[in-house]
Amino acid sequence: MKTSIISVCMFLGLLGGSVALADNTTEMIASAESAAPPVVAGNATIKAPDGAVLREGTNGYTCYPQQETMGPMCNDAVWDELIDAMVNKRDFQANSVGISYMLAGEGTALGVSNSDPYLREPKEGDDWVKEGPHLMIVVPDRTMLDGLSTDPKDPVYVMWKDTPYAHIMVKIAPE
Repeated sequence: MKTSIISVCMFLGLLGGSVALADNTTEMIASAESAAPPVVAGNATIKAPDGAVLREGTNGYTCYPQQETMGPMCNDAVWDELIDAMVNKRDFQANSVGISYMLAGEGTALGVSNSDPYLREPKEGDDWVKEGPHLMIVVPDRTMLDGLSTDPKDPVYVMWKDTPYAHIMVKIAPE
């Protein structure tokens, strides 16, 4: 578990550096809570970008404040496992459906590549996306992704399709 927590923090550091846009605990908690419905965020563990626990939770979700390249997000345990695998460049196979909320969208964050989870900035010809409010869903059987679009212009599409970290993006509202 400790390794997983450290890995998640490393991932968040890779995505946005080690400095949150919010500069104090109250602002970081508010930013993190903006990622999910109150019933989820209100009972979630909140972590700073450096992995420090700002608030212990009780519902199995962990929320993170906005950072330079990533909007605030709240992950269930499956999503934290996916992030841990991605940070450590390990294969990943979900054992159940996993949910990550990003209901505040990317905010002022940079966004991500739709095809390459390791790309850190837009490059010419890449499929860079910056979404508004959305959910991310990882499924235990990759055949469940068959037939879904990979086009980020669609309201539902698959991100990182040809990687072990493929997941479904569900837009809730425009950016």
